[in-house]
Amino acid sequence: MSAIGQAISIGELARRADCKPETVRYYERIGLLRDASRTEGGQRRYGEDAVRRLTFIRHARDFGFSVEAVRELLAMSDQPDMPCHQVDAIAKHHLEKVESRLQRLTVLREELQRMVAQCVGGKVGSCRIIEVISDHQLCISETAHGAARDLG
Repeated sequence: MSAIGQAISIGELARRADCKPETVRYYERIGLLRDASRTEGGQRRYGEDAVRRLTFIRHARDFGFSVEAVRELLAMSDQPDMPCHQVDAIAKHHLEKVESRLQRLTVLREELQRMVAQCVGGKVGSCRIIEVISDHQLCISETAHGAARDLG
């Protein structure tokens, strides 16, 4: 029998949203997912709205939105008649952060490629990779040092 239209368990909710029950509990605890109704035995029970909401949360997190941004997006999605300029602003801000991170990753990749290309084998005592990691002044750009620090 299908669980559609019926109350489902936390395990079924987690399965349908492609996560673990611990994730469901976490999102409930921080207020992103509404508290479930409970059976007389204390088991959580969820409806289709919980499946949709958890799927939204998971997808937004997959896009890299912060928990706070997801909270704001959920609050706005609960008001379908409001203008979406605030949603646009959140997405644009996140896009700017992603683009900045991509730029830093590109610099970091180039520096790592250069380090690997300069390695001629041999012994660790004369390894160019170890030398560069030990002294960031050996990096081509200060940006590579900052990118590694910011991303780590």
